[in-house]
Amino acid sequence: MSKKPFVFKQFNVNQDQCAMKIGTDSVLLGAWTSIENNPFSVLDIGAGTGVLSLMLAQRCFAELIDAIEIDDNTYEQCVDNFEQSTWGDRLFCYHASLEAFVEEIEDKYDLIISNPPFYSEDFKTENTQRDLARFTDAMSFEHLIDSVSKLLSEDGIFSVIIPFKEEVAFIEIASNYHLSPNKILRVKGNPNSEIKRSLLEFSFHKSHINVNELIIETERHKYTADYINLTKDFYLKM
Repeated sequence: MSKKPFVFKQFNVNQDQCAMKIGTDSVLLGAWTSIENNPFSVLDIGAGTGVLSLMLAQRCFAELIDAIEIDDNTYEQCVDNFEQSTWGDRLFCYHASLEAFVEEIEDKYDLIISNPPFYSEDFKTENTQRDLARFTDAMSFEHLIDSVSKLLSEDGIFSVIIPFKEEVAFIEIASNYHLSPNKILRVKGNPNSEIKRSLLEFSFHKSHINVNELIIETERHKYTADYINLTKDFYLKM
């Protein structure tokens, strides 16, 4: 396993101790998430390497960027990545479950972001750490949304990336907690592939839903202008 860090334009991320490595999903979410409300406080649920928190530290002036990570090794690496960054004084990682965090914290956050576990299929690997990071039974969508509804400020936004096939169900669960979708970005790998991911932005305020589609590549390693424009502040070769 490579011990080399993932190098972005303004920060590096070590990930050799993390079950889930940095992928397109996190970079898309970190770049797409709206900061128009100039958040004072940000919460990253299931921080992993800390890449989402680091991307938001680069993009906005939030004075408080908190992260939660339950896995021991991943938590330690996240803290290390925060400390090595330019924004270490604004970044803090809690070693806790989401349930314990909700019980302990009374603060509300202006922006909550999460790249949650996806796979709800009934199989597990031999890697317990990876299973914890990847399977929804570790943090179900319902548990995530319920927690967000308690931690989000009245005018805050919640930004998340999920499989497209889960979009309708996720929005339905969110509606039970008075969270309404404001923006949706549906992502395709190439013009001929099926939609794989949905990036969703929610708030407590109903509005017209702004729906867009993003295609990543026109062909292998030929990136679209939309994808380049979205990620160019982060990827070295964009």
